[in-house]
Amino acid sequence: MKVIQHTAEELRTALVSNSKDLAKIYSKYTKEERCLLEEGFHSGQPGSLFQPITVHSDSDWISAHPEEPQDFESFYRDSYRRTPDASHNTIYIQTIGSFGEVGALTDQYVEWLRDYCQAFFYGLSVKLLPAVTVSETGCSFRVNSNSNNLQILTGDLLRFLGNKKPKDAFCIVGITMIDLYPEDSWNFVFGQASLSMGMGVFSFARYDDNFYTRGYAGRLKKRIQPRRGDYSVFEGYYTPPITSTLLLRSCKTMTHEIGHMFGIGHCQWLNCVMQGSNHLEESDRRPLDFCPICLRKIHVSVGFKIAERYKALLHWMEEDRSQTSGPETASHPATCFPKPTEAFHTSQQWLRRCLDRLETGNRSHQTQEQSAQRHAGCTGVEG
Repeated sequence: MKVIQHTAEELRTALVSNSKDLAKIYSKYTKEERCLLEEGFHSGQPGSLFQPITVHSDSDWISAHPEEPQDFESFYRDSYRRTPDASHNTIYIQTIGSFGEVGALTDQYVEWLRDYCQAFFYGLSVKLLPAVTVSETGCSFRVNSNSNNLQILTGDLLRFLGNKKPKDAFCIVGITMIDLYPEDSWNFVFGQASLSMGMGVFSFARYDDNFYTRGYAGRLKKRIQPRRGDYSVFEGYYTPPITSTLLLRSCKTMTHEIGHMFGIGHCQWLNCVMQGSNHLEESDRRPLDFCPICLRKIHVSVGFKIAERYKALLHWMEEDRSQTSGPETASHPATCFPKPTEAFHTSQQWLRRCLDRLETGNRSHQTQEQSAQRHAGCTGVEG
């Protein structure tokens, strides 16, 4: 196991930049916001909000995929980065195939994802497109020869999304509970995107805890060679149960991939949702939110009050969503599906601590002297 520990000066340069114009932009953050962002300079210390990256094995992303670290300045100067504007300010989510055995719960789950995405990319609109079946996409598909489960071709799905992309879209993302493959020579892929076109598709199938076990219900009972265009094999096809862990993993993957749509690269500075991952264990180690450097990247792209964004995320985790979104009818009886946020407990605590830093004037347990001592370590920026 290896801890990647950057120096405080390296992290300061990655966040603030040595460029006078970017440092001047940074100086517009409030003192409390700078205090929060600059906690990253002391990652790993007791009580710090941000932690260094820990590489557990050679199979982890950073070891297997060496990349040039992307600091704030390199992101800001990148001519290929994408920024929402007044005409393109909506994130669209397209569900593909079944998302559960209970229709009402499926609808609720997708709404949870939408609402989380809207809190995460605070200030942007997030909309759901009408669900489509696999057959409606016209995509190619196969049975994986190793796992004996159905898979659909990502390239075909991206072409379908390109034709469906609304004019006001900043990006469109397809999500599915069916496994994916990018070409015949590949075993599988978690997702694929065209960043320049603002499109991506990714699967949550392998986030089922049982996916890699012999008892996985998505394995076909017998080996078949489905005929091209015969989508009947997807009728009644297994989808994993919607659990708190699945919801957590889905939220994390969705926001990570949409983060790439803005031009944010894989984070190599601190523990961050934008870290790359090669396997589920590594993905589970990633936190749910941005490190300070990536937070500044999304902030300059979208524009929001940091505290308001944290409040929106915390509200999503704590609000009571056990009631139905519509009235009871004969065909749609009232149902109660409490949002399963048990797996988000650590993130809830972290968000409260972040808000605690940003709202020092409201902290009854901290004296003015303690507050002054904390802010004494937070710098302004000249330039």
